[in-house]
Amino acid sequence: MTLTGTHINYYYHCHHHLWLFAHSINMEQNSDAVTMGKFISESTYKKEDHEIQISTDGGEIVLDFYDEKTKTIHEVKKSDKMEELHLWQVKHYISVLEEKGITGVTGEIDYPKLREKVKVELSDSDRERLNQIKADVERIVALSLPPEVINKPFCKNCSYYDLCYV
Repeated sequence: MTLTGTHINYYYHCHHHLWLFAHSINMEQNSDAVTMGKFISESTYKKEDHEIQISTDGGEIVLDFYDEKTKTIHEVKKSDKMEELHLWQVKHYISVLEEKGITGVTGEIDYPKLREKVKVELSDSDRERLNQIKADVERIVALSLPPEVINKPFCKNCSYYDLCYV
């Protein structure tokens, strides 16, 4: 299984959501929050710099922007409310580029609405943690039924809300 940034994001966000996504049950097209996030991302960088696709074994990852001169991955986010999942998503992207032979890569999470940036680096312990995350994602995806709904306050704004609660 190819681990994408979306898998990492949903792993930290909600295992139920991760399972649905991994089984091609997608609800993002109905989400105003997702639409707003895409607009912010697309309006942050020039059109030709936006969304760089990198092929991996069995799939691809999509970077919001990669600065080749500084070897910096930029990921644009609407809010820092779930910063941990943003950090791990960028750490995953750094590890993918390392696997492709690109060394010395760092990351930066851009929060244009907040006018903030967060620097991201990948340590040896992060690499170990990513291996654990990948194994856990594979375990969750292999379940015959999705994990239980988590029922957290942020669920009300989730694109999967109707699927989980209605």
